Amino acid sequence: MDNQAAGGLAVEGVSVEFGGLLALDAVSLECRVGEVVGVIGPNGAGKTTLFNVVCGFVRPTSGRLVLNGRTLVHHRPHDLARLKVARTLQGVGLVPGLTILENVMLGAQSLLKADFLSALLGAWRSSQEETRCRRRSRALLDELGIGEFAGWYPGALPYGVQKRASLARALIADPALLLLDEPASGLSSDDMDELGGYLKSLSSRMGVLLVEHHMDLVMSTCDRLVVLNFGRVIAGGTPNEVSADPEVTRAYLGEEVRRVPDTEGPGPDA
Repeated sequence: MDNQAAGGLAVEGVSVEFGGLLALDAVSLECRVGEVVGVIGPNGAGKTTLFNVVCGFVRPTSGRLVLNGRTLVHHRPHDLARLKVARTLQGVGLVPGLTILENVMLGAQSLLKADFLSALLGAWRSSQEETRCRRRSRALLDELGIGEFAGWYPGALPYGVQKRASLARALIADPALLLLDEPASGLSSDDMDELGGYLKSLSSRMGVLLVEHHMDLVMSTCDRLVVLNFGRVIAGGTPNEVSADPEVTRAYLGEEVRRVPDTEGPGPDA
C-alpha cells in the first residue's frame, strides 16, 4: 500500500497470535489523511486487538505498520503523541478530580515543556505556554459545543458531555491520525448525528480510524469500511459496497446492514 503522498497509516499483513489463537490473520488496511475509515465486525472479530497493535500495546506476530511513509519499529504507547497519533477509549477516562478544561489540557502533557503536575500547582516554566494550552483547550471545548462546562467536574455532567470532553483531550495534541474506539456508546441519537458531522469535519486535517457498533453512524460518516470476522478481513469498500456483500450479512448473524440512502434522485416511493 502506498499512502505516503497523502500521509496516513498502512497496516500491511498484520497477524497476532496469542498462545496458539490467531487473533488477527494477515489484516491489511489503510487510513489516509482526509478520510474516515470504519472498522466493523461482530464481537471478538479482532477490532480492539487491531487498535492495540497500532497503539503499541500488542506486538504483531508478522506484518508491519507504516505511518506517514515510515515503518514503525517497537513503538510504545508513550510514543503516540510524538508520532501524532491519538486514541479515545470506549469509556471516557476522564480524571474525576480535574475540571473538564484541566482534563483537556492533560492531553497536551507529553508535548509541553513543563510537567503537568507542576503546571497545576502554578509552576509553569512559561506563562505563555500555559496561556496557549489553556486557550487551545477552551477553543476545542467551544468547537465541540461544551465550552460552558469548562470549569465543571466530570461527575457532575451528562455522559454525552463527558464523551465530547474525552474527544477534545485527544484532539489537543493536534494528531494526524485519530483512533476512535466506540465513540457513540452511550450517546443519544441527536448526539450521534452531531458526532458524525464533527468527524467528517475533522477528516479535512487528519485521518480518522473508527471502531463502532452503531451502524447508522458508521454508514453515514465513513468514506470506507473494513469488515473483520474471526480476525480476518472479509470485506472492504464504500459503505454501500460493504452493505451489499452477503458475507457481511452472514457475519452479523443475518442482521441486515442498512445502506446509505441514494441522494442522486427520488426513491422508489416518490
